[in-house]
Amino acid sequence: MWATFAVFGLNGLVFASWAARIPSASSVLGLGSGETGALLLAAAAGSVLALPLAGGISGRVGVANTVRIGGVVSALAAVTIAGGLTTTSVPLTAMGLFLFGVGVALWDVAQNIEGADVEHRLRRTIMPKFHAAFSGGAFVGAMVGAGLSHLDIDLSYHLLGVAAVVLVVSLWVPRYFLPEISHADAHPGTPQPSRFAAWLEPRTLLIGLVVLGAALTEGAANDWVAKATVDGLAASEATGALMFGVFVAAMTLFRFVGGGVIDRYGRVRVLQISLGSSLVGLIIFVFAPTVPLAGVGAVLWGAGAALGFPMGMSAAADEPRHAAARVSVVSTIGYMAFLAGPPLLGFLGDVVGIRNALLVVGVAVLASFLVAPAAAERRTDADPLAIPVPQRSDQPGPP
Repeated sequence: MWATFAVFGLNGLVFASWAARIPSASSVLGLGSGETGALLLAAAAGSVLALPLAGGISGRVGVANTVRIGGVVSALAAVTIAGGLTTTSVPLTAMGLFLFGVGVALWDVAQNIEGADVEHRLRRTIMPKFHAAFSGGAFVGAMVGAGLSHLDIDLSYHLLGVAAVVLVVSLWVPRYFLPEISHADAHPGTPQPSRFAAWLEPRTLLIGLVVLGAALTEGAANDWVAKATVDGLAASEATGALMFGVFVAAMTLFRFVGGGVIDRYGRVRVLQISLGSSLVGLIIFVFAPTVPLAGVGAVLWGAGAALGFPMGMSAAADEPRHAAARVSVVSTIGYMAFLAGPPLLGFLGDVVGIRNALLVVGVAVLASFLVAPAAAERRTDADPLAIPVPQRSDQPGPP
């Protein structure tokens, strides 16, 4: 199980290594909010292309190999982005971001399929802790970004270092994933569902809408908290990266403790409280006149954004035989919002300011709140894949 924590954590570190230093990249390339948003759409385009294919690729080559492919592509993307920044080439940077979107998409769907399988075998809610590992990795990445920005270390060197780490870890760690046992073997004689059929299931699509709002509020923070702090509060780039770190730290903490809360109070109630907190925090952040008060908003925002995505993954995987297809669908919807939504906010930010543009996210959060009951627990009969695990095994350690 430690391997699943590791790939989630590394994925978060990779993402934050870019997100925390978007203001630096904008400055190097001489881009405004709208132009930065257009550049970020390159990553969204890569993910939109790769996400619908990720479930099928995982089924063909295995979850571990899909993570490896995603890691290699992400490392190549970091090198390409570094080259684009060194030469101040917007097209080359955009090409790197496109590859980044492809790599992260493949990696993310595969790690969530693996996480859902681990959670199902443990028979208790542990997905939030995997996403806490993602957030923890993002926090480390944000703090490293803030430190390097304060020391005026070139972003290109930062990205090259990240590429080296990603290449080594993503190729090695997946060898320790759980053995892949197909559900065709586990349920002999049972017809297997089409991967495309999940796109026609009302419950799956409603869960996708829940995740859409949760992913958009998280993605908007990842892409714009740092820059909104710099532009809206006249703060330094280091302070902007630190504000992003505050958001991620709050999200990490609530993801770590969230599993027990969900098991006690149920997904729907926890989802609604989380989405409400996210909306309140977003509003405080947007209208705060000072950095400390904006930090309070970032804490509430991060706490509220913590559990929506992992609860959506768990809900999609309630029935193990359909888990891969449904997790793929919900991940696709969520990541389209996560990656495509925030760049579009950049265009609006050119008109009303990036902090004010973030208020649009509240509409999606409200929609997610209204359809939250779709994610209610759906219990199934005992699965042949389930394995008894001692109570303490929710801590990182060999599976």
